[in-house]
Amino acid sequence: MKLEHVDAIAIDIPLTKNFGGSTYSVLKRSTVVTRLTTSDGLTSSVYNGDNRAHGPEIVRIITEELFPLVRGSSIFETERMWEKMFALAVANRDRKILLEAISCVDCAVWDLAGKATGKSVRELLGGYRERLEIISIGGYYMEGKTLADIGREMELYRNAGMAGCKFKVGGMGPRQDATRVEAARKAAGDDFVLMVDANRGWTAQDAIEFSRLVERFDIRWFEEPCHWYDDAAMMARVRNATRIPIAAGQSEITSHAIRRLLDAGAVDFVNYDVSEGGGVTDWRRAAAMCASAGVEMAHHEESQISQQLLSGVPHGTYAECFADPERDPVWQTMWTNRPKPKDGWIDVSRGPGFDIELDRDMIERYRVN
Repeated sequence: MKLEHVDAIAIDIPLTKNFGGSTYSVLKRSTVVTRLTTSDGLTSSVYNGDNRAHGPEIVRIITEELFPLVRGSSIFETERMWEKMFALAVANRDRKILLEAISCVDCAVWDLAGKATGKSVRELLGGYRERLEIISIGGYYMEGKTLADIGREMELYRNAGMAGCKFKVGGMGPRQDATRVEAARKAAGDDFVLMVDANRGWTAQDAIEFSRLVERFDIRWFEEPCHWYDDAAMMARVRNATRIPIAAGQSEITSHAIRRLLDAGAVDFVNYDVSEGGGVTDWRRAAAMCASAGVEMAHHEESQISQQLLSGVPHGTYAECFADPERDPVWQTMWTNRPKPKDGWIDVSRGPGFDIELDRDMIERYRVN
C-alpha cells in the first residue's frame, strides 16, 4: 500500500471570547485536517493542532515539500519517511512550523497503517489499557472573572464528566494565583484532580513561592512553571524545592529536547505534543526515554490523538480536552464519533487507526484554503 495523494485543509473557527493563559490569547480554534490516500483506496482522517495562525503555511509545506518526498512510499515505512521529512529541518528555516507539518503527515500515515491492519494505533503501540481518565483545561483569565465564577467553572467540568482540571496560573503574582487555586479546590472537592499550568509565566523564585502556597491543595502537577529561556535549569530548581511534581514538554518540537529535560532532572511528567513534535514516530522515542527514566507521559491537548498514544503505553496518564463548549467546537462538534466522558473516564476508540470521523460540512464551512 503506497501513498498516492494528499489533501490538507486548514480550519479556522472564531471563538466567542478570549481563552487566554499567562502568556497568550486564544481567539479562534484552528487545526489542520490531513487526508492521505493510498494506491489501494485507503484514506486517512486525522486533524492536528490548535490555535495555529499559520495553518495555510502548514498546508503548503505538506503539499509542496513533504508529500513529494514520501509519495510512492509504503505506509509501513514510517521511520524512512520521517527521516526524509526531518532532513528539511535546517537551521535557516522556521523549524517549528516544519515539525508541525511533519506531524500532520506522520499521524496520517499511522492512521493508514491501522486501517490497513485493522488495528487501532493503541494496539500498534502496545495496547496497554482500554480506558483513560480525562481532564479539562480551564481556569482562564477573563476580565471580570470572580472566585465564584471559578467555582461554577469547576462544577461545569464535573457535570461534563471530567476527572479534573488543569488550571491556568502564572498570569498574576504567586499569592493572587494561589487564591484562585484555593477557590478551585474548595469548589471542586478533594476527589477532583487539580493540576496547575503557568505556561512558562514565572521566574524560578516566583514559581517556588507559588508552589509552597498551594502544596496543601493536593496538586497533581505544576506545568511549565518557568520562563522559556532557561526553563530546564529553572524547573529543576523548582522541582527540588517543592513536593509538587513538575510537568513540561508541550513546547518542545523534538524528542532530543525531551532528553534535555530528562538530563536536567527537571520533570516528573512529560506532555510532549504529537502535533507540535514529529508525530507518532517521534513521540514513541520520547515515550521510550521517559519509560527508562521513570517519568510518566501526559499529552498536551489533542485527545483525538493522545487517547491512542497514552493508552498504548504503561506510563500514560490523562487525556486532556476543553470541556467548555465555547472553547473547542472541533472537539465538541466536528469530531463526530468521539468517546463520551463519564465519571472522569473515557473508553478509548477501538476502530482501526485513530478512528476519527469528522463532520465534512463543518470542514467545508470553516476551511481557509
